[in-house]
Amino acid sequence: MDQRVGGLNAWGPEPLEDDTIRFNLWAPNADAVAIEIDTPNLHPGTGRGTVNYTTAPLIPTENGWWQITLPVGPGTRYRFRIGDTAVPDPASRRQQGGVHGWSIVSDDNYQWRAPDWRGRPWHEMVIMELHAGTLGGFSGITQRLPAFAALGVTAIELMPINAFAGDRGWGYDGVLPYAVHEAYGSPDELRALIDAAHELGLSVFLDVVYNHFGPDGNYLGLYADRFFHRDVATPWGGAVAVDEPPVARFFIDNALMWLRDYRFDGLRFDAVHAINNPAFLDTMAAEIRAALPDRHTHLVLENEANDASRLRPDAYDAQWNDDFHNVLHVLLTGETNAYYGDFADRPAERLARCLSQGFVYQGDPSPNHDGKPRGTPSAHLPPTRFVSFLQNHDQVGNRALGERLKLLTDPAKLRAATALLLLSPQIPLLFMGEEDGSETPFLFFTDFHDDLADAVREGRRREFAKFAAFADEQARETIPDPNDLATFEQSRPLPGADAESWRALYRNLLGIRRDRIVPHLRDVRAIGAEATGDASVVAHWRLGNGTFLGIAIDLSDTPTLPAIEGELIYTDGARFAAWLES
Repeated sequence: MDQRVGGLNAWGPEPLEDDTIRFNLWAPNADAVAIEIDTPNLHPGTGRGTVNYTTAPLIPTENGWWQITLPVGPGTRYRFRIGDTAVPDPASRRQQGGVHGWSIVSDDNYQWRAPDWRGRPWHEMVIMELHAGTLGGFSGITQRLPAFAALGVTAIELMPINAFAGDRGWGYDGVLPYAVHEAYGSPDELRALIDAAHELGLSVFLDVVYNHFGPDGNYLGLYADRFFHRDVATPWGGAVAVDEPPVARFFIDNALMWLRDYRFDGLRFDAVHAINNPAFLDTMAAEIRAALPDRHTHLVLENEANDASRLRPDAYDAQWNDDFHNVLHVLLTGETNAYYGDFADRPAERLARCLSQGFVYQGDPSPNHDGKPRGTPSAHLPPTRFVSFLQNHDQVGNRALGERLKLLTDPAKLRAATALLLLSPQIPLLFMGEEDGSETPFLFFTDFHDDLADAVREGRRREFAKFAAFADEQARETIPDPNDLATFEQSRPLPGADAESWRALYRNLLGIRRDRIVPHLRDVRAIGAEATGDASVVAHWRLGNGTFLGIAIDLSDTPTLPAIEGELIYTDGARFAAWLES
């Protein structure tokens, strides 16, 4: 597929048929742009020597683009110079020396072991969210893949792996979206991870961030001020200007790179409500669908606006449903502060609406959003348009102390909620470690330095000052410093003392889902759900084979389930039951 649209240059280095490389940069604010090529002059037999920089001016073309073609090959280190400032290629495929270092012309000659893999259909997904850094990088995840497959997981989802400042972080502060983060491994190690997953029948998703850039290493504003709308505020500064064709091209081509060059099976788009441009979202989905017609490619949104209109077969497969998590968190823990306040009133009724209609907030006034309406009607959508979860990186890591649900609720209630997650028709997402009953925290960690490190640490502590538990300064001092290496190390998921019992629960539930529910999810429709008590709900769905799936859950302190008519496929005492009816 030709990456140039409307006469615009493609972002990043382009290999040409004559074995040269064309370098492109959109720098509409620059008066001149040069490229520096790192040419080592090694003494024979020693591998040591001096380094010479070959510098050449780029040629201005149109609409702020600059270009040069050079006889260099894979492995070449380069960077651009604008005035007195050396900057990496914003579409660098690989970095050396971090986000302020050299860009490298990549070698894309990896020999795929599973070239015929075409993916799995969406309704088969059981997704495990992973952070590469805490699991030992790409090679560490590769070693864990057989265990995930044996558990019944059918897909893994990597938190962002694009290049960001420092060695450790969540990845959402990335500044070079095309480059693989050095600390996690090489591009070919990432390809080997995806290859190994496909050999085991696992799909692989990637979390991508197209709504902002991180605070350290983003040079775009220096030479491409039109990349941002400075007058449109977001939590991270001016909004990305996706209405500018070169900016739209930057992100759409990035999505296509991950899907084609690395063979990811799908993407999760972070916080698209902060992009606030539905037309761009629709264009991006349409281009991806057209480019990959012969593969199961899945596109998932995170969208606080609960915009149901994006969830259609020609656009996005599903959305992360925070409403499912939030209402169950209230029922499991009794916490009603911050955004949980939107779910404090009549939580069982809200859970019933979530199970039968998808979103809880479908245009209803949201106290957490200043009483403004949030969401659009979603009852017409099939349950598989919603990704449900009890935990994820946000919901654990954005707690001051990173506690997992296992430490916040009764184990019997958590088992029942887990059964609801895994046996309901919505697509379930797990967070690394929960399958092992892990009690280790997942904390917010970064690797910033100097003033930026101070600002992040103090900003984190100010954020929690409004919570009663951290109202005084001494309590806030207990919040881990995001930049402390120990904060990162504590976030590595370790199995709990009762890990095997949790694994057995997940294996059992996912086996039931695989055998009795997944084969009939293509045409599943909700029949209805109702609250049967302050913390109990009964829900029904019609499966694609004409049978009915029923689920009853009771998260009260004195649980009682209703009488069950049908074939019981799973029960957990008086707290949970799932059954099939003809």
